[in-house]
Amino acid sequence: MSLIKHIVFYDAQCPFCFYFKKTLRLFDWTDQIKWVAVQETRQNGTYPYLEGRDTLDEIHMLTKEGEIKQGFYTIRRLLLALPPFALLALLLYLPGVDRVGPPLYRWVSANRHRWFGRYDLPRYA
Repeated sequence: MSLIKHIVFYDAQCPFCFYFKKTLRLFDWTDQIKWVAVQETRQNGTYPYLEGRDTLDEIHMLTKEGEIKQGFYTIRRLLLALPPFALLALLLYLPGVDRVGPPLYRWVSANRHRWFGRYDLPRYA
């Protein structure tokens, strides 16, 4: 399965997630990323491979190659697709980083609403 773009699923009611998406879109110079709000996927059922996954707790990605990534592994793959962040992304592939990255990601994710709040309604722009 080969897709035209990576598809990244984000929480549109999370201010941190919304601005993370908005910022990274500025660096998607080659138009490789399609951003989809998790709230949309739950309404229309277009993405059945997300069923049973906790998409509100961790960012998810369907890569062009058809792989599902989540959390830290989404961030790492996403940064690799964006030219200004490619070097940083390569550092995230160094041995041992994947032992620290996922727990750190989960800690930030678990605290993001306490730190940044939560929108009443999803923001899609």
